[in-house]
Amino acid sequence: MTKGSDRTPLTRDFFDRSVLDVAPDLLGRTLVRHSDEGTIEVRLTEVEAYAGEADPGSHAFRGRTARNSVMFGPPGHTYVYFTYGMWHCLNLVCGPEGHASGVLLRAGEIDVGAGLARVRRISARNDKELAKGPARLATALDVDVDRTLNGSDLFAGPTPALSVLHGTPPPRDQVRSGPRTGVGGDGAHQPWRFWIESDPTVSPYRAHAARSRRAK
Repeated sequence: MTKGSDRTPLTRDFFDRSVLDVAPDLLGRTLVRHSDEGTIEVRLTEVEAYAGEADPGSHAFRGRTARNSVMFGPPGHTYVYFTYGMWHCLNLVCGPEGHASGVLLRAGEIDVGAGLARVRRISARNDKELAKGPARLATALDVDVDRTLNGSDLFAGPTPALSVLHGTPPPRDQVRSGPRTGVGGDGAHQPWRFWIESDPTVSPYRAHAARSRRAK
């Protein structure tokens, strides 16, 4: 647990704001995962903002579907999706209800429950790699078994499956922003990836790589 970390839970109002306000403000917050196996707490160090219908990089750019309906609110819920046929990713829904937006949780430092995370992340070479990347973070938190956490309410009762505490936000001069990882097309250059400078748990940036098609 980060020394001096504030254990006060965030309120739903925190998420009922513009995604570009919520995303950088999530840095340093404590994400708590409760399960039958135990509790894991992650200090968030890297996130990405996705602005729904106004954002070509968002799953909701072309409107509501069965897959992305959770993104349309209400705020303070989770959006879990499956990608590349292999991995799950965890997002927190924000903004006013009816307007899709969410923050992808890309990386963090596990302060509590590292032993449990190691069981799920046996390929991690050290504890800094346990949640270094969105798929790794989701795996460490046991989000990848199925999508039952999709649509989970962060404020459902006294012990929700996922919740966010105030934590220890970094000084503003330690927050950096840049293009989102792996996003191509018109959304490629939006500086909507936010991270804590020099934190060893932040994942490496990778530009979008177009998939080549085999000649027929």
